[in-house]
Amino acid sequence: MTVTTAHPAATLTLDPLGPAFGAEVLGLDLASVTDAELAAVRAALVDRKVLFFRDQRLDEDSQVALGRRLGELTPSHPVVAGVDEAHPEIYAIDSADNGFADVWHTDVTFMPRPPLGSILRAVTLPESGGDTSWADGQLAYESLSRPVREMADQLTAVHDGNREFGYYLAQRRGGKGNVWDGRTVTALDPVEHPVIRVHPETGRKGIFVNPGFTSHIVGVSDAESRAVLDLLYAHLTKPEHIIRHRWRLGDVAMWDNRSTSHYANRDYGTTHRVMHRITLRGDRPFGPEGPATA
Repeated sequence: MTVTTAHPAATLTLDPLGPAFGAEVLGLDLASVTDAELAAVRAALVDRKVLFFRDQRLDEDSQVALGRRLGELTPSHPVVAGVDEAHPEIYAIDSADNGFADVWHTDVTFMPRPPLGSILRAVTLPESGGDTSWADGQLAYESLSRPVREMADQLTAVHDGNREFGYYLAQRRGGKGNVWDGRTVTALDPVEHPVIRVHPETGRKGIFVNPGFTSHIVGVSDAESRAVLDLLYAHLTKPEHIIRHRWRLGDVAMWDNRSTSHYANRDYGTTHRVMHRITLRGDRPFGPEGPATA
């Protein structure tokens, strides 16, 4: 089944992957997309949360150029260098360099301003395996029981990047990472974000904790923190909240980092898998009580 989604200046043809989550955009060439078409893609991204584009002709230069048309690009990562000197914005997720991403996570939530969204391009793929799945944090929140929603609305969680990326920062010369939000990263200080994030464009609430970077919930016991997080993780990753993509060379995926989590299957043994990711600069997450005034 295909549907169309309209923007004031352009219309896209979408093949939905779920009733309200994920879609393949049909017949669009990202290397020559018009401004009107790109505005429609941006609107569809907020609505469908994850978009896929088959048979694309992007390389490093055109991937970066596309990202710049969608928003302000971040460096490749707070502490990991870009793929090369000419493309400091591209983060290479390379299985030959421990690049697996085989834990549910939302990109870079261990920084005060996590990315708005990500654009991922398949570069080298195994013959089979290496699929990626995404979970819809908004649908998951809305399908929680009301008492659990009301409890989660009040909670704040700590996100810590040291577990995954402290080693990379220590290996950088001088212990200095990249410039992120105007400052050089020299330490991965844990940050606090609301457990339930309000999307700044739609106002919808979504679960905003993830096993990759969330360490604990603030102001509760360790046992309570583990129990609440385990409950939310199990609910977030129920099959009805998930879509799964089987990669082909030429595929590009875009996702809204403010409303989703994702997981890359590590089921391809020693076969090589390389993906190139860029991220769009985001804002500071806020919860049901609204943005901080300070």
